[in-house]
Amino acid sequence: MKKCIIPAAGLGTRFLPATKTVPKEMLTIVDAPIILYVIEEAIEAGIEEIILITGPNKRAVEVFFDPAPELEAILEKGNKLHLLNRVQQVRERARIISVRQDVALGLGHAVLCGQEAIGKEPFAVLLGDEITQTYKGNPNTTQQLCDAYRETGISSVSIMKVSDSDVSKYGIAEGVFANGKLQISKLMEKPTAAETSSRWALTGRYAFSNEIFDHIKNIKPATGKEIQLTEAMAALCAEKSMIAYELKSQRYDAGDKLGFLMANIEIGLQNPEISSGLRNYLKQRMRELQQEESQ
Repeated sequence: MKKCIIPAAGLGTRFLPATKTVPKEMLTIVDAPIILYVIEEAIEAGIEEIILITGPNKRAVEVFFDPAPELEAILEKGNKLHLLNRVQQVRERARIISVRQDVALGLGHAVLCGQEAIGKEPFAVLLGDEITQTYKGNPNTTQQLCDAYRETGISSVSIMKVSDSDVSKYGIAEGVFANGKLQISKLMEKPTAAETSSRWALTGRYAFSNEIFDHIKNIKPATGKEIQLTEAMAALCAEKSMIAYELKSQRYDAGDKLGFLMANIEIGLQNPEISSGLRNYLKQRMRELQQEESQ
C-alpha cells in the first residue's frame, strides 16, 4: 500500500474566525501545521504518494510543501537551513498531489475525488485534522492498518472506545471484539447511544481495497446532501468483510478546540526547546488553580 488520500477540504467552522482565511490544517501545533504531522505519519508507514483533497480556500495547504528558493537561500546563508528539514524530508520521501473538491459534499465524496490519482490500487485514508502519537514499541496507526491489509487483503480501520455521551460524534462499528480487533458486522454514522450497544468509534484512519470507490458511487446523499463514507464502508463490509483494530496511539482531534490545545501541550512537552519551561508553567498554574478552588 503505497498511496493515501488526506481529505483537507473542510471549512473549519469550529475554529472561526481564525479559519476565515487560514485553513484549519495550517493551524500550528507548537511549530508545525497540523497537516505536516498527518503527512509524516503516512510517510513513516511507507506511503510514497499522497493525494491531498483540498477546497477553494486551501491554497496555503497546497503551496506549503513547494520549494521556497528565496527563503531557503536566506536560511542557508545564515546557517539555519535545518529549520526547514521537516518539510524538505517530506518532499524527498513522498510525491504530493493536490486534487480540488469544488463543492463540500461530505467525506465520501472527498475520498472519491482522489480515485483518478489512486487508480486501481488499495490505499490508506488519513483525516487531515487528526494527529496520532505512537506509543513506544508500536507501529504508527497507519502502518498498523497497512500491514494488516498486506497480510489479509481485507480493508482495515482503526477504532477506539468512547463514552456514552460521545457516541453521537462518531461513526460507530459493531461486531465481535477479540485479541485487539473487531470483526465488523455493522457500521453506523453518528448514532445515539440508545441506537447501538457498541462504544467502538472510528478514529479517522483507514486502509481500503479499491472496491470502496464503487460503493461510494452507489451512495445516495444523506441529509444535507453529504455522501457519507461510513455508508460506503458498511456496503463494502457486507460484501467482503472489514476488520477494525484497537488504536495503539494517542489521538488528538486537532479540528476541535480542546483537542487542538491538548495536542499543543502534549507535543510541547516533548519539544526540547520549550518542554522545561512549559512543564514549570503547568505545575505553577495547577498550584494556583488548586489554591483558588480551596478558597
